[in-house]
Amino acid sequence: MKKEKLVNFIAKIMEESGFKVYKDFRTSRHVVDIYGVIPTAVGDLSVVVACKNYDKKWKVGLDVLKEMEMVAKNLKASKIVIVTTSDYTKQALNYAARKNIKLIDRAGIISLAEKFSKRLQALEEEFHDEIESYTPKESNFNIKGGSLSRREPKTPIFEQFRVLFQNLFFLVLLVVGISIGLTQLIETFVKLDDRILGILKIFFSFILSYGITPIGEKEKMFILLRGTVVFFISLLILIIIILI
Repeated sequence: MKKEKLVNFIAKIMEESGFKVYKDFRTSRHVVDIYGVIPTAVGDLSVVVACKNYDKKWKVGLDVLKEMEMVAKNLKASKIVIVTTSDYTKQALNYAARKNIKLIDRAGIISLAEKFSKRLQALEEEFHDEIESYTPKESNFNIKGGSLSRREPKTPIFEQFRVLFQNLFFLVLLVVGISIGLTQLIETFVKLDDRILGILKIFFSFILSYGITPIGEKEKMFILLRGTVVFFISLLILIIIILI
């Protein structure tokens, strides 16, 4: 796979996940393959991505990871992702695990491609089914007052529900509300210390943040990132509530 195709592929996945993507983003010292930004309630969350189209025998080493750390520091990016068509050295894998750097190897790219292909296929099948089920009575156009007006197709209930869970503000409110509600429910049956109740709220917030994020986010590489943002904001709100 040529580097340009690899960059375009990863950029497309990020765009579908809600990121504003900048390819070949230039800094004062470096050129970043992909710089992605996604808005949140506490400000923009940014990601820097390096794409390495190496031969199978060549492994990405520690130097690439440290270079991307410098880039992320200069851009104040929240996350580093490195994608390669080959593999990584043991040093790089261990370093990435300690520094929370996301590494995607050849197998990971194939997995992403398969999921992306299935998503496109599902959209094509849905489009095909709509054409097959078309009848004149279900026309998308109405005549009102002698003029032709378009009638917008109805969005499936599940899609409306999923879109709601893509809203970061809604997710934070839901996590905070359920965490407080569950704690109050427990308190009605068991008398607990205020400190323990506070810890329970934070625990429920943690579980819910990562548990409900997959409803609105399909790509695994961004579920953890989005869940972390939801938990961080929810934690701040809960701490404020607990202190008050």
